[in-house]
Amino acid sequence: MPLQSLRLKKNEEKRLKNGHLWIYSNEVDTQQTPLKQFSIGELVNVEASTGKYLGTAYINPNNLLCGRLINRNPQIAIDRSFFVHRLNIALSLRQRLFTQPFYRAVYGESDGLPGLIVDRFGEHLAIQITTAGMELLKSAIIDALLKVFSPTSILIRNDTRARQAENLSDVVEQAHGITPQTLTITENNTQFIIHPFSGQKTGWFFDHRVSRQQIARYTEGKRVLDVFSYIGAFGLQMANHGASEVWCIDVSGKALDELQVNAQHNKVADKVTCIEGDAFSAMTELKQQNEKFDLVIVDPPAFIKKRKDHRAGLKAYQKINEAAMRLLSKDGILLSASCSMHLKTSELQDCLRAGSRHLDKTLQIIEQCHQGPDHPIHPAIEETRYIKGFISRVLTNR
Repeated sequence: MPLQSLRLKKNEEKRLKNGHLWIYSNEVDTQQTPLKQFSIGELVNVEASTGKYLGTAYINPNNLLCGRLINRNPQIAIDRSFFVHRLNIALSLRQRLFTQPFYRAVYGESDGLPGLIVDRFGEHLAIQITTAGMELLKSAIIDALLKVFSPTSILIRNDTRARQAENLSDVVEQAHGITPQTLTITENNTQFIIHPFSGQKTGWFFDHRVSRQQIARYTEGKRVLDVFSYIGAFGLQMANHGASEVWCIDVSGKALDELQVNAQHNKVADKVTCIEGDAFSAMTELKQQNEKFDLVIVDPPAFIKKRKDHRAGLKAYQKINEAAMRLLSKDGILLSASCSMHLKTSELQDCLRAGSRHLDKTLQIIEQCHQGPDHPIHPAIEETRYIKGFISRVLTNR
């Protein structure tokens, strides 16, 4: 059955021709192709105002971001074979990068599969489908994952906030096999026991793998504070790399319980101190107790979830980094990171500059941090570049 056409207004095809994959409702010629004629998740042929084919997309006519381009070849059907091909291309990159099967196997738009996230935990896969278009293609996606990865299990973690914008329900379900309640993964020579059913996102954050390698070189014999520690991805790797002490702050008691299990698993429990509570309050209390650290890691959840949060988020980033600098020794190291898509790298740098000047400290940026290569950046879609960070030396002026 032929696909319906979605026609764009005059001159609105430029972004797509330059490589972008998103279509906004105000770019659509709704007189020629009214959005109300399309069903949610439907595949459509996207046309320029001249009628020239631009690609195949799926559509959600109720959203401002109403379409995502998934293919640019009109001869290729969007079926199991299509997904097998795209998954093989994605897998070939990860196999070049990693000797062990622990990585983000599919990163949405950057792997040509908008709306699909796949994390690989050895022989088990955890996936998230965030758009109505991909939801309708779920059966073909699962079949393709079985063909390409031959996994023991596939867990669908469709309980992400992104689904709300597409009016999709939250659900955690088993798509194939039986996923264990806990899995053991390896990152940078440290093992972690993770919880794929109940952990944040899919149970693990692979995106800071390289940042954890970078900061580890400053750790030998140092006293480390890991703020927003979750289950210890940063902190326990620092303990394994020779830190003398690692203090971890997180608001979740459950996460800290899992951190302590992982500390015992890695035989570094004697180095680890956990503090349950709000990060700002906990850091204030540490300051009042005159605690000092040689290295502080600050990797908060996104303070800027939406554009309207930008001003308040900037203040929060400066405040948390100032709190970290107050806890550093006279010649300390700070890793400051952000996962806020709406925060520019230059803005994070400015927060560090402003915070250091407010405290009359000298700050030297010595390394920049980025998301790992299993989260490749789509050159036309800035939103795929969401991790940013700096490793800085912070000196107390005399």
